[in-house]
Amino acid sequence: MRKREVPLIMAKGFCMGMADLVPGVSGGTMAFILGIYTRLLAAIRSFDKVWLLAILKLDVKTAISRPHFSFLIPLLIGLFCAVLFFTRVISLPDLMRESPEHIYGLFFGLIVASIIVLMRELKGFTFADAVTLLLGTAAGLLIINLVPVETPNASWFIFLSGCIAICAMILPGLSGAFLLLILKKYDTIIAALGNLDFGIIIPFILGCVTGLAGFSRLLGWLLEKFYQRTLLVIKGILIASLWMLWPFQQRQFETVAGHERLVSSQNYLPAQLDNTVIGVVGLVIIGLVTVLIIHTISQRKGLT
Repeated sequence: MRKREVPLIMAKGFCMGMADLVPGVSGGTMAFILGIYTRLLAAIRSFDKVWLLAILKLDVKTAISRPHFSFLIPLLIGLFCAVLFFTRVISLPDLMRESPEHIYGLFFGLIVASIIVLMRELKGFTFADAVTLLLGTAAGLLIINLVPVETPNASWFIFLSGCIAICAMILPGLSGAFLLLILKKYDTIIAALGNLDFGIIIPFILGCVTGLAGFSRLLGWLLEKFYQRTLLVIKGILIASLWMLWPFQQRQFETVAGHERLVSSQNYLPAQLDNTVIGVVGLVIIGLVTVLIIHTISQRKGLT
């Protein structure tokens, strides 16, 4: 990897970390917006059977060289810096409570721009493509409008919850934390981490590892074999996520382990053009322009 690429990857990791702190948004969504989604999947898949055998055989050279560390390390550094910055320096959760319209306006613009930019990748647009896009949108709307349900606390379901959460985190348009809330397992996992309850932590981590290993490969295969259809389904889910990210909502949050998590919302249109509406429109435009600039820079440097 070229050295000049490292700062750009770190910047994209920073954006992913910021996205993970916003209810209803995931790092996978931001990776897709920034044009590194397929590369991220490939990096995850690089931890494969060959790498595992190298670990077991104490083959240090293969164990270090096979994973895409040159991509993952700067990405994770950027992500970690974003989490520190938006929790320690500027508290994004506090901003979400004080001015949710503005934060959601920014991300609304980011995703609208990404949908527009990514439409250029389509090779034509047939009736079947339109149906695929509508099905992806319908599936996304169905998921984001689910309500919390009572679920068992058995180890097998904790394992399943880990699989589902990690799959949502790497699938653009969905939030893993949101689905854990729907499954009524977010507070269970947070409490287990705080109390070091390994009876819950271990099956959850195993579920995450299993889901990550399996789903990243499935998505990679689908993008390789059925690129346009898979891309259309992902875009449909992104379109559906705009419903959750609409800036003007009556939002219901659930406080879990001292953190507010979005559970449900009801969209509305503002009755008058006030300073809040003007500010939101401005941030939507900033989001749009930001994606276009990043996309242009990435194209010129051949990094998309």
